[in-house]
Amino acid sequence: MLNFKSIVPAVFDNNYLGSKTALVFFVVFTVTMTWRSIVHMFFADYGLHEIAHYIHIEGTPDPSALIHLFFSMWGMAQLIFCIVCWLSILRIRSFIPALYILWLLEWLTRIFFYPQIFSRVDTNLYKTGIAPGTEFAPYLGVILVIFFLLSIRVSK
Repeated sequence: MLNFKSIVPAVFDNNYLGSKTALVFFVVFTVTMTWRSIVHMFFADYGLHEIAHYIHIEGTPDPSALIHLFFSMWGMAQLIFCIVCWLSILRIRSFIPALYILWLLEWLTRIFFYPQIFSRVDTNLYKTGIAPGTEFAPYLGVILVIFFLLSIRVSK
């Protein structure tokens, strides 16, 4: 049975009621997303060109500094969200189902919303390959749905 009231519980505490498997996955996922955020924030050039496969755009003035700044700021926003996840893991575990919903929003946005925004732009002009976040988003979306459901499952 699923307890949808546990998504946003009446009391936020360290009393997590969902599946232990969903809790362990949440920790592993948060470790991975924290690492991704650090790469985006502190190694923007490497993350943007080597991992995401965007080409280096040249011009006068050089647009790379601004592009790297925005990429780094995106990493900072990701890192802030990861810190909220770590606080929840350490002190407010009852909030984990709600955080699963937020992660789902991020990854489902990559699948359904971004392709609509960029449908008029030939992104192949700016890339040499597929970014891991684009390639694995559909699989991760399904995995996150499964673990979210496990996080609100009531033990018998």
